[in-house]
Amino acid sequence: MAALAVVRDLREYWAPASAEELERFETDVLSGFVLARASAGLEGGTIRGDVGHLEQIRTWFGRPLWDMERGCCGTRRAAPGWPGRRR
Repeated sequence: MAALAVVRDLREYWAPASAEELERFETDVLSGFVLARASAGLEGGTIRGDVGHLEQIRTWFGRPLWDMERGCCGTRRAAPGWPGRRR
Protein backbone atom coordinates (compact mmCIF):
# COMPACT_ATOMS: atom_id res chain seq x y z
CA MET A 1 0.00 0.00 0.00
CA ALA A 2 1.41 3.38 -0.99
CA ALA A 3 1.36 6.33 1.38
CA LEU A 4 0.58 9.87 0.31
CA ALA A 5 2.56 12.89 1.42
CA VAL A 6 1.92 16.59 1.05
CA VAL A 7 4.81 18.39 -0.61
CA ARG A 8 5.18 22.10 -1.03
CA ASP A 9 7.55 24.19 -3.09
CA LEU A 10 10.36 25.51 -0.90
CA ARG A 11 11.73 27.97 -3.45
CA GLU A 12 9.68 30.82 -2.00
CA TYR A 13 11.25 30.31 1.46
CA TRP A 14 14.90 30.18 0.40
CA ALA A 15 16.95 33.27 -0.23
CA PRO A 16 18.27 33.47 -3.79
CA ALA A 17 21.75 32.00 -4.15
CA SER A 18 24.65 34.21 -5.11
CA ALA A 19 26.54 33.63 -8.36
CA GLU A 20 29.45 32.17 -6.39
CA GLU A 21 27.18 29.74 -4.54
CA LEU A 22 25.60 28.61 -7.81
CA GLU A 23 29.02 28.07 -9.39
CA ARG A 24 30.14 25.96 -6.41
CA PHE A 25 26.91 23.97 -6.53
CA GLU A 26 27.27 23.31 -10.27
CA THR A 27 30.85 22.14 -9.71
CA ASP A 28 29.74 19.81 -6.92
CA VAL A 29 26.91 18.34 -8.98
CA LEU A 30 29.15 17.81 -12.00
CA SER A 31 31.84 16.23 -9.82
CA GLY A 32 29.28 13.86 -8.34
CA PHE A 33 28.10 12.96 -11.84
CA VAL A 34 31.65 12.19 -12.98
CA LEU A 35 32.38 10.11 -9.86
CA ALA A 36 29.16 8.14 -10.27
CA ARG A 37 29.91 7.40 -13.93
CA ALA A 38 33.51 6.39 -13.11
CA SER A 39 32.41 4.11 -10.27
CA ALA A 40 29.98 2.45 -12.68
CA GLY A 41 33.00 1.46 -14.78
CA LEU A 42 32.57 3.82 -17.72
CA GLU A 43 35.64 4.84 -19.72
CA GLY A 44 37.11 8.33 -19.47
CA GLY A 45 36.15 9.19 -23.05
CA THR A 46 32.52 8.30 -22.41
CA ILE A 47 32.44 10.43 -19.28
CA ARG A 48 34.06 13.37 -21.13
CA GLY A 49 31.42 13.03 -23.85
CA ASP A 50 28.59 12.99 -21.31
CA VAL A 51 29.96 16.05 -19.52
CA GLY A 52 30.40 17.80 -22.87
CA HIS A 53 26.76 17.16 -23.76
CA LEU A 54 25.58 18.54 -20.41
CA GLU A 55 27.71 21.66 -20.90
CA GLN A 56 26.34 22.17 -24.43
CA ILE A 57 22.76 21.94 -23.21
CA ARG A 58 23.43 24.32 -20.34
CA THR A 59 25.13 26.81 -22.65
CA TRP A 60 22.37 26.57 -25.22
CA PHE A 61 19.60 27.21 -22.68
CA GLY A 62 21.66 29.86 -20.90
CA ARG A 63 20.74 28.75 -17.39
CA PRO A 64 21.23 25.81 -15.05
CA LEU A 65 19.35 22.65 -15.98
CA TRP A 66 17.67 22.40 -12.57
CA ASP A 67 16.23 25.88 -13.09
CA MET A 68 14.09 24.78 -16.02
CA GLU A 69 10.45 23.86 -15.97
CA ARG A 70 8.79 21.11 -17.97
CA GLY A 71 7.64 23.43 -20.75
CA CYS A 72 11.06 25.02 -21.35
CA CYS A 73 12.25 22.35 -23.76
CA GLY A 74 9.31 21.99 -26.10
CA THR A 75 9.18 25.56 -27.37
CA ARG A 76 12.78 25.81 -28.62
CA ARG A 77 13.18 22.38 -30.21
CA ALA A 78 12.71 23.57 -33.74
CA ALA A 79 15.01 26.54 -33.29
CA PRO A 80 18.03 26.74 -35.60
CA GLY A 81 21.12 25.32 -33.94
CA TRP A 82 19.22 22.84 -31.77
CA PRO A 83 21.47 19.74 -31.64
CA GLY A 84 18.68 17.25 -32.36
CA ARG A 85 16.77 19.29 -34.92
CA ARG A 86 15.42 17.32 -37.87
CA ARG A 87 15.84 18.91 -41.25
